Amino acid sequence: MTTRPLALLGLLAPLVGALLVAPSAGSTQAAAPQERRLPAFTEYVALGDSWTADVVLVDRYGLPDTTHAPIDCAQSKVNYPKIVAEALDVPVFRDASCGSATTRDFRHPQEDLPLGGTNAPQFDRLSPTTDLVSVGIGGNDAGIAGAGLDCLNVIPVANPVSDTGPGLPFGGCKAKYTAGGEDQLAQRIRASEIKLVKALRQIRRRAPLARILVMDYLDVVPDHGCYPTLPATDEDMAYISAKFRQLNKMVHRAARRGGAEVVNTYRQSAGHDLCQAPQVRWAETYGPSVNDPAVGVPAHPNAAGARAQAAYLLEHLRETDPDVSR
Repeated sequence: MTTRPLALLGLLAPLVGALLVAPSAGSTQAAAPQERRLPAFTEYVALGDSWTADVVLVDRYGLPDTTHAPIDCAQSKVNYPKIVAEALDVPVFRDASCGSATTRDFRHPQEDLPLGGTNAPQFDRLSPTTDLVSVGIGGNDAGIAGAGLDCLNVIPVANPVSDTGPGLPFGGCKAKYTAGGEDQLAQRIRASEIKLVKALRQIRRRAPLARILVMDYLDVVPDHGCYPTLPATDEDMAYISAKFRQLNKMVHRAARRGGAEVVNTYRQSAGHDLCQAPQVRWAETYGPSVNDPAVGVPAHPNAAGARAQAAYLLEHLRETDPDVSR
């Protein structure tokens, strides 16, 4: 009576051993998951201000790109929209971004460019067949860029009054923008929200088939100075850093109200602020960038910052498109 079970166990033993040793298909997939593929798009349009254009005066590729906008828009040849367009291999790509742009320049020509050029209304690049739009705007509507430059000093000491422009001997942006007990920048940020909401709704009307991705601003503004890399007082930097956080919260609210998606670059970019080492920071103050070699506009993303913005946008597309298969 015992020989048959033992014989059966002898026959099953090799099979049991093989099952214990061989990995299952499920365990193999869990160990090495495949990366989501990028969705396909046919017509990509980038709209935005200097943080989208990645404004440069000159870099290793030469002067600013004039393929999509006038030279005085200062578009880098390797800004994040161009990196994204190449990664997506889109047949049609238009980059309307321009330094100093506001939401008004989405609807009207931007005529006050430094060299006398005119950037056509950014909305003109949209069409009913546009299926992807990235938007980076709002900072100039709120006046944050100019205020940030007002914080920069030649020497890091406080001054209660500074209203004649950036690069002053003593700076003083907090005193300037909170004079009289009212926070002017906070008011401008709140007033800018409806402008961005209206712009996003207009994009939807002009490009009804498009996925609209709103890019917020990188976390590159520290809450302290670091002379001489960032010549500003701790008080001024704490103030302007708080305004950048308010700006990004406004951008997120506007995106939700305007029916767009948000690419949260701020949350993911901590540790790359203006006070970090040259090969670590994703934006520059005064002086040339060594990450890639370039001379750009102060307090704007460098080439590494542009690459990071592109990476976050592409990752968002991978993770959120319902039609992408693993």
